[in-house]
Amino acid sequence: MGSSNLELIFDSVGHFGRYQIFLYFICAFQNISCGIHYLASVFLSVSPQHTCRPPGNVSQVLFQDLSTWQLEDIWTQVSVGREDHILVQLQDGEVWELTSCQRFRRDDQSSLDYEYSGRKSSFPCLDGYIYDRSKWLSTVVTQWDLVCNREWLGRLIQPTFMFGVLLGAVIFGYLSDRAGRRLVLWASSTGVFLFGIAVAFTFDYYSFIVARFLLAISGSGYLVVVFVYVTEFAGMKSRTWASIHLHSFFAFGTMVVALTGYFVRTWWIYQIVLSSVTLPFILCCWMLPETPFWLISGGKYEEAQKVIDTMAKWNRTRSCKLSELLSLDHDGSAGCLGFYTFSLNSVHLGGSEYLNLFLMGVVEIPAYVFVCLGMDRVGRRNILIFSLLSSAVTNGVIMVIPKEYHFWLVVATMAGKFFIGAAFGLIYLYTAELYPTIVRSLAVGSGSTVGRVGSIVAPLCIYLSSIWIFMPQLLVGTLALVSGVLTFLLPETLRRPLTTTWEETEKESSSGKLLSTTSNTVLENVAVENSEDSSLNK
Repeated sequence: MGSSNLELIFDSVGHFGRYQIFLYFICAFQNISCGIHYLASVFLSVSPQHTCRPPGNVSQVLFQDLSTWQLEDIWTQVSVGREDHILVQLQDGEVWELTSCQRFRRDDQSSLDYEYSGRKSSFPCLDGYIYDRSKWLSTVVTQWDLVCNREWLGRLIQPTFMFGVLLGAVIFGYLSDRAGRRLVLWASSTGVFLFGIAVAFTFDYYSFIVARFLLAISGSGYLVVVFVYVTEFAGMKSRTWASIHLHSFFAFGTMVVALTGYFVRTWWIYQIVLSSVTLPFILCCWMLPETPFWLISGGKYEEAQKVIDTMAKWNRTRSCKLSELLSLDHDGSAGCLGFYTFSLNSVHLGGSEYLNLFLMGVVEIPAYVFVCLGMDRVGRRNILIFSLLSSAVTNGVIMVIPKEYHFWLVVATMAGKFFIGAAFGLIYLYTAELYPTIVRSLAVGSGSTVGRVGSIVAPLCIYLSSIWIFMPQLLVGTLALVSGVLTFLLPETLRRPLTTTWEETEKESSSGKLLSTTSNTVLENVAVENSEDSSLNK
């Protein structure tokens, strides 16, 4: 039975009618939550200016030419990146010099000169640290003192999260192909909500890391499976726009992070507020049906027929019989080769972190519009090649712009984000179209896994700038260039039907023909042919 004929269902019930729109926005809303959690650590792990806490009550503070009674008043005078010490006199008369990771007790207790050349004893910061709380009242860093010799623990927060994303894509992608899309959507979205709240109530750094790791697995599983879910519910005429713009909701989540971080400055409250975005989806996800493609691949034809009938009823169209469509022998074409590109986005914009993060989210949305317009005109492969090569060129441009031209650096960086965002959004749909239903989620999940390797490595690549300041851009540009060249080897999937089995994929790949789903007359002709053939099931 040629399951590529299932594409004809959408000619009858609608390519993107009211029922698909209803399901789409339920699923897309949860993508906002996933985008939130992926970027939440930008503010969760903020490391503010700090200094060692003195071993007693302070009676006087001296910093360069500023004298005050409270340490909290000197942060506006401290320059980021400089190791200027803070001089304090305790109530017992001791004089201490405080730095970010050490403190020194002066042997001459009578000297309050800022510059001192006498003897002094060095001590570690056993009494903790004093933090600049002018921007953030509390972060994970200030909560568990992830500074100085514990700074590396703070740097592990995002890489461990991305490692969870890596595992979640593979695990839930596999489970989705075996247990169904709907069950995995339920399980993963529930995990996002529960683990998201749990993060806010963790009692130490290690429980925080574990909760975030489980949150990453759940969120990654949802993102992979929901993309396949939407792809299998949207007809060929609407599949490009519906699938690609799922990423726009993810980008919107990035903007929500920036806005929430601006108004909420305590990390655990910030985490609870962000996690509450998932709640509406949890209340509605029980209404999601299983996709007809997955049901048919498992031989559950009666259940698939019920879903199609429901879709037709909501869309106010006529339904169609699977027994008729599955018995036809139309030729289609789909690729049997998969490829996924990972890119590192390791750029530093400077300025306001809230505005920068907001802009990074904003620039993704026109990138997805560009992808949608181009994919249906010149093909998936050509747009992917153009996006990757343009990303490589943009990284080269960044390398030649002088540092003092900050505006043009931001423009070039945003252009790079535009092109790599376009490629990243496109590759999900491209991969879903290349592979059959029985491994579609696993294929998309495996590709996402490779992409997350880049996300794990990206923070570490910043240190390559110590070798050469443009080394990170050179690495990203080279990867994009190689990926763009290799994409020439891939087949085109434009206007090709989704396949269900490997056998069908190989058959359609060798036939080289496309399935026409341009009008309802196709399905009407099918019905006429079936009525003349008494051997078909009515």
